[in-house]
Formats: sequence, C-alpha cells, structure tokens
Amino acid sequence: MERLQKILAQAGVASRRKCEELILSGQVTVNDEPVTTLGVKADPEQDIIAVNGKRIRSEKKLYIMMNKPKGVITSAHDPQGRKVVADFLPEIKERVYPVGRLDYDTEGLLLLTNDGEFANLLTHPKHHVPKTYLATVKGVPHGSLLDKLAKGIQLEDGMTAPAQVEYFDVDTDKKQATISITIHEGRNRQVRRMFEAISHPVTRLKRVRFGELSLFNLQRGKSRHLTPKEVDGLLALANRTHNVHKK
Repeated sequence: MERLQKILAQAGVASRRKCEELILSGQVTVNDEPVTTLGVKADPEQDIIAVNGKRIRSEKKLYIMMNKPKGVITSAHDPQGRKVVADFLPEIKERVYPVGRLDYDTEGLLLLTNDGEFANLLTHPKHHVPKTYLATVKGVPHGSLLDKLAKGIQLEDGMTAPAQVEYFDVDTDKKQATISITIHEGRNRQVRRMFEAISHPVTRLKRVRFGELSLFNLQRGKSRHLTPKEVDGLLALANRTHNVHKK
C-alpha cells in the first residue's frame, strides 16, 4: 500500500505536489469513490485509480538530459507558437516534463522525466542539489563583488544562500567576463538577478552541471537517456545533502 499522491506521481501524472492538488480538488477516484483528503493509501496492483475518469497506467520511467538551446520554452507547449523542449524529443512518445526550469534565454543542461517522485526530490529546496552556471556578464566585476555573491546577496524576495563563485574567463577587450556560479536554490531568474544586484547584467547564461551530471560534449539541442547509475547518483546526492543540512 502506498500513499495515493505517490502512486500518481510514480505513474507520471504530475509532480507529487501537483498530485496532492488533484486529490484535494476531487479529481481522483479509487474504485470509483472520490478521494479528497491526503494520506489515503491504495494498492496500484489491486485498486482502480483514476484521474478525471481516466484510469492511470504504470509507464516506463524515463530520465533524459537535454542541452536546451537559447530561445526554447521549458514547457510541453506554448500558446504563442514558440519552440518548446518537446520539439527536440520527437522519438519520445511518453509525456515527460522538466525537472525545474530554464528561462527562455538560458541554455544548457535540462533534465526531463515522467517520474514525479524523482522530479520532486531534485527540485525541493530542502535537498540543496547544486546547479552550476556559466554567466557571461557586462564588464569585469571586482573580486569583492563576487565575494558578496558567494556569501549571499539581498534580492527583492530575500537573501540568497551561500554560493560558489569564481572567474571562468575574462575578456578585457570586449569588457566582459564569464563567471562560474554554483547555487542550491531555484528561485525565478535567480542568477540573472544576482548579477543585476551587483550592476553586472548577464548577457549569456548556460547551465553546465546539475548535481554530478555535466553536459560534456552533448551538442546543443541534443538529448540522451541517463544511465541507471546516473539516476541513482542524483537520488543519493539529494538525500545526502538533505541529511547534511538537517544537522
């Protein structure tokens, strides 16, 4: 017996938090009986579980790493007709969704899955999974400004957590620098806002690492399936960092 929201997430319906919302809004039934409270358990092998009248089916779990190009929406579809990540995965017939997001103007490492538990574990703030970006910025920020970013800087939605920040490349002719920054949070446009706060706006942003995963030579717009070892490594990292920060 498993909690209903876990069963739904594992079946690829949505993230666990979204599945909880589906339950609370009365869209889920077990053996034709509506369930509207959390904590209810069921047996996916024996019980008939449905969302909006459609019975859920267990599906093969997919874990995909993509090198998202700039100018692509991190979504399954876009009302404005812009390119979305699904356009780059024509061979994937199952419904997969992003683990976290990358802005329209941000490129690089994006994970996609149909495993809601996996997605929730990697994106929940309490798990502190590190993500590394290369940010090309206008001008060359002084080392003291990078120290401010590393210690935490005040944004409109609060103080940022400590980060790892260092110079990656400096081009004095172009009056720009590329900074490597590793953060453990996932606030909206966080890296861009951090550099705006020190008056060195980002002109290009690329995520190059997610946990222990890195892009290596994965070409822009291409994708590959994660190996079982890589999936297990990400899950172990999320659980390990959570336990460390609980102490």
